[in-house]
This record gives sequence, C-alpha cells and structure tokens, in this order.
Amino acid sequence: MRAAVYYGPNKLEVADVAEPSPSPGTVKVKVGFNGICGTDLHEYYAGPIFVPTEPHPLTGQQLPLTMGHEFAGVITEVGAGVSDYAEGDRVAIMPLYRCGHCRPCRAGNYNICQQIGFHGLMSDGGMAEYTVVPTDMLHRLPNNVSLELGALVEPMSVAYHAATLGEPNPDGTSMVFGAGPIGIGLWFALRGKGVDDVFVVEPSATRRASIEALGARTLDPTAVDVPAFITDHTDGAGADAVFDAAGVTPAVATALACVGARRPMVSVAIYEKPLTTPLLNLVMNESRIQGSLCYTADDFQAVIALMAQGKYDTTGWVTSIALDDVIEEGFEALHAGKKMKVLVDPTT
Repeated sequence: MRAAVYYGPNKLEVADVAEPSPSPGTVKVKVGFNGICGTDLHEYYAGPIFVPTEPHPLTGQQLPLTMGHEFAGVITEVGAGVSDYAEGDRVAIMPLYRCGHCRPCRAGNYNICQQIGFHGLMSDGGMAEYTVVPTDMLHRLPNNVSLELGALVEPMSVAYHAATLGEPNPDGTSMVFGAGPIGIGLWFALRGKGVDDVFVVEPSATRRASIEALGARTLDPTAVDVPAFITDHTDGAGADAVFDAAGVTPAVATALACVGARRPMVSVAIYEKPLTTPLLNLVMNESRIQGSLCYTADDFQAVIALMAQGKYDTTGWVTSIALDDVIEEGFEALHAGKKMKVLVDPTT
C-alpha cells in the first residue's frame, strides 16, 4: 500500500510499504481522509520534535514512520477478541496512547498521560491507505456524518475540550484569538454550547473572511482597540471566557487585557517563542491562564453529536488533496498560508 513516510526534517516520501494486519484487540481501517495539522508542519520543517528517535515506551516505534493522526475511515478487518466492531463500520479515531497507571491516567485525565503517545506521531498513522488501531481509539460515525467531517473530529475535539475548560456562560461574551482551524473549531464549539456572543480576533484578512463566511463576527486587532471595544461591549465586565489559538505574544497580551474578573484565558496554542506578557491585569482581576491539551472520549462524542446535528460546516476552509500531492499541495501550501485546512485522500 502507499503511505506518507516521515524520515526527518524536509523528508517525507510517498512510498510503498507493507499493508498492516490487525492483531488481537485492534482493527484494520481503510482511511477515508487524514488531516494535516500544525504539529505535522512542525515535524516536517523542524523535527523530529514529538516523533521518537528511539522506541516509544507505549508503541515501541520510532523514526521513520507513517504520519497522520487526524483521520476517519471504514473498518475492513477485525483482530482476535474484537466483538464490539465489525467490517463496514465507519469510524473516527481518537489517536491517544496512554499508559493507564500514571497519576493523571488513574484520575481519568488520560489526555495528559505522562507517557502520552499519538497514533501517527509515535506509531505508523493514517496518512496511508490502511492503518491498524486499538479499539479504544474508535468512535462510530452516524450515517449523516461524512468521512470528511469524521477526519475533522480530532482537531475539533481539541477545540471543544478547550471550550469546555473555559466554562463559558451562554449569556456572556466569549472571545477567540486566531482564526486558524482550532480557532474555527472553538467558534463552532462555543456556538454548540449555546454561546451567541462570540468575537474572533484575527489580523489576517483572508482568515477573517473565511470565518465570517461561516457566520462569525470578527475584530481586526490592527484596526480596532480590542480591549476598549470589549470593555464598552460588556459594560466594563470584560469577556466571560477568552481562548488563545494564535500562540503569539500580541494575541496573549490583548487576550489578558480583555478577560473579566476571575475568568479564564484558555491557552490551546503551541508557543514557538517565549512570551513576555505583563500579568498585571491577571493579578488585579484575579483572572487566570488555563492550559488545554488534547481531548477525551467525551469530547469526541460531543463533537460527533454536534456534527450529526449539522453544526459544523467545511465550506471555504477545508481542501481535499490526493496522497501524491501531500508535499506541494499539503505541507508547502499550508506553510505558505495558501490554505487553511488540508485533508489527504489516500484513495486518490
């Protein structure tokens, strides 16, 4: 079968590799679509970062390996002992490997497992015609949720988990900084939670236009004094929940200037450079910064349910490409800012 195999920085090859077979407790999935995310870009241009260069403690795999952790597909074969799933089931994959015995795992917070692994980063993943996954990663897709949407469940669950941690008030004002895929996911999640008063702060005209086409209200921080606007809009109360999906100092500084008293700024970004943000407003308001990592099965189920209700829309921001085009039309186009979200179709 064909797969996108990662060997190191700037070296990703679509190659013929052995087709996998399911072992006990696993299933073989024919991949429908696999998304390329920011983590994949970091690995391609600056890695290996998360991809292990020696055997990972939970998967036993290391570089080189097949990329891809955002995917959905159809089960074609089940391993020994698997009774809850059958050939033909359509599934989205929650690609987390967790140890089950560290303190976070024992507390049910397996998304911050001390040995956490990801299918497609610490093992051969879904940027291939087929892949094999454990059954605890599987989530069935309703008939009215396409495999294209199914491949977006993973990144949308990242956003949904962050939205939940922000404890947004449906009657309050929420803010999202950054209108990339996670920012868009946050907007969908907040709307799904019944929050109507949401502003998305984004300096890029292209990205503002993309999310505005979905129905969002945006603010251009290069043209508007965002903290002053929010102060006026909320009669001085500040935003009820603020989410940083931008990952740069100006966004964080503005976000902290907008957050209301004793309310959170939830960080769901990867910070490539150290932050030098004054924390005076944080102290004076007793507000806080809340980190957010990954998702749980509950987040996956919530996103899938909202998708089944028609709450997610791929129009204008999601592009599908063939596996052979993964470098030029995928990684390079995303890195250059020419595309928002790319899904790889391994069948073409």
